[in-house]
Amino acid sequence: MEVKFLSGELWYGSCVKYGVKMPFDERLCEDVDFTINKTPNQAMPLLLSSLGRVLYSENGFCARFKNGVISVPDSCVLTDTKDNLRSAYMFAAQNYMNFNGEMPASELFENPIYNTWIELTFYQNQKDVLDYADKIKKNNMPSGVIMIDDGWSECYGDWCFHSGKFPNAKEMIDKLHTMGFKVMLWVCPFISADSTAFREAQKLDILIKTDEGMPFISKWWNGYSAVLDFEKQETENWLKNQLDNLVKLGVDGFKFDAGDSIYYQNNNDKQSKLWALFGCKYKFNEYRVTFGAAGLPLLQRLCDKQHSWDNDGIKSLVPDTLLQGITGHIYGCPDMIGGGEYLNFQDMSESGLDEELFVRHAEAACLMPAMQFSAAPYRVLGKESFDAIQKSIQTRNEHINYIMQLIIDGSKSGVPVVRYMEYEYPNQGFGYVTDQFMLGDMYIVAPIYKKGEKEREVVVPKGEWLFDNKKIKSNGETMVFCPEYGKPIILKKVI
Repeated sequence: MEVKFLSGELWYGSCVKYGVKMPFDERLCEDVDFTINKTPNQAMPLLLSSLGRVLYSENGFCARFKNGVISVPDSCVLTDTKDNLRSAYMFAAQNYMNFNGEMPASELFENPIYNTWIELTFYQNQKDVLDYADKIKKNNMPSGVIMIDDGWSECYGDWCFHSGKFPNAKEMIDKLHTMGFKVMLWVCPFISADSTAFREAQKLDILIKTDEGMPFISKWWNGYSAVLDFEKQETENWLKNQLDNLVKLGVDGFKFDAGDSIYYQNNNDKQSKLWALFGCKYKFNEYRVTFGAAGLPLLQRLCDKQHSWDNDGIKSLVPDTLLQGITGHIYGCPDMIGGGEYLNFQDMSESGLDEELFVRHAEAACLMPAMQFSAAPYRVLGKESFDAIQKSIQTRNEHINYIMQLIIDGSKSGVPVVRYMEYEYPNQGFGYVTDQFMLGDMYIVAPIYKKGEKEREVVVPKGEWLFDNKKIKSNGETMVFCPEYGKPIILKKVI
C-alpha cells in the first residue's frame, strides 16, 4: 500500500527511541523498519498524522519513506479521521490501545523513585540498601519507591533473596516500610543455565526451545541464559508463585527488565508483549522495553541514557517522552537522573561528573509522569547543585496534584500526560517543536538541555500566559526566558 503525503503533513510514531527523528515529513528518504522491535525501548506498530490519518498494523512493519510517499505492507490499516494529530491519536487509543481505567500504583508518581543500580551495581546487599535509604532521608529527600536492582537474588530464575547478601530480607523490607519507602525488586524472564531453577523449568517444559527441541540459550548483556516461554500458562503460574512469595514477605512490586525482542529466539515481539502483559498483575511495576503495550497499566522508562548532552543523553529526554505519549505509553519515566548507563559513572575518575547536566536532567524529569534517581545526588553533587535538585523536587511537589489528575484521567481516556505542542495546538505551525512540551492543557514546560545556557527560546501559542507570576501576551511567537537553576521554564495558561 502506498500513502501519499498531503500538503504540510507530518507523521509521528513507531519506536520511542526515534523521538529525536520526529516528525517524519515528505523530505524523508529512509526505511523506518520496525518489523521487529530492535530498539531498547517501547515500540508500537502505529503512525499518526498531523492531518488526522492513522496507519496501524497488529504486527511490526517497515515503512519506506521516499519522494513524498510512504510504502507499507497491505496488512496495514489506513484510517482518515479528517482532522488533526489529536483526533488521529484518540482514534488509535480507542481502537488499538488498552486503556481501561487501570493504572500503575500512584506511589510511583507521587514521590521520586530511587533505584539502587548506579550506587551498588551488581553488588546489591542488605547493609548498603539500608544505608542508601537512610542517606536519602538524612539529606532531606522525600521517601518514595526504592527499587533493588540486579544482584539481589540467588540466580536468574531462582527469585529468592541471596542469603549471604541479605541475611534477613524481611527485617530489611519492614524497616524500609517504616522509613516510608515502598520496595520493588528487579526480575527478568531469563534463567541461569545449569542451575536448580533451570532444571526445574526444563522438567516443567516452560522454556523456549530451539528447532531441535533443546532449551534456547540467549546471549544478553549479562551473559547466556535460558528464556521463559510465556505462551504457556504453566510459565506464568511458575513465576507468579515465586513473586507472590516475595509479596508475602513484604515486597510491593517488581522492575520487569529485559524482555527485548532481540533476546528471544527469532527476534520475537510476541514474547516481549507477553512479558509486558504478565507485569500487569502487579500495581508496582516498571518496564524499559515493550512491544504493542500501549495503554497497559505499566510504568515505562526510557532506556539507559548516556551522561551526555547529545542525542544519546539529555537532548533526547523530551523528544522521546513526547513520542511515548503519542504512542500510548503515557506512564513515562525519563530514565534515571544523570543517565542510567552505569559505566559512565564508573569512569567518572577520568571524565568527571557534569553537575550541570545532572541538574538539567532533574529539571526535565520533575514535571514528567515519574521522576527517578539512582546515582545519589547528595554524594555526586556539590551544595549549589544539590540545592537545585531540591528545587526540582519542590517544583514537582507544587504540581503533583495536577500531574496525578492527568494520570488518572489518562488511564480512562488514553490522553497523554506529556503532549506535543502540535497535539494541543494543531495546525498552527508547531509540528517540529519537540524540545518543549505541554503538561496537560495548562502548562508549557521547556527544560534547558544545552550546556552552559541559562536561557532559551520557547514557542508560545497565541494567548495570555503566566511566567513567574507575570502575565505575558503572545501572538504565537518565540520568546526567550531565563528560569531559576533547578527549574524548567514553566508557562501557565491564563483562562
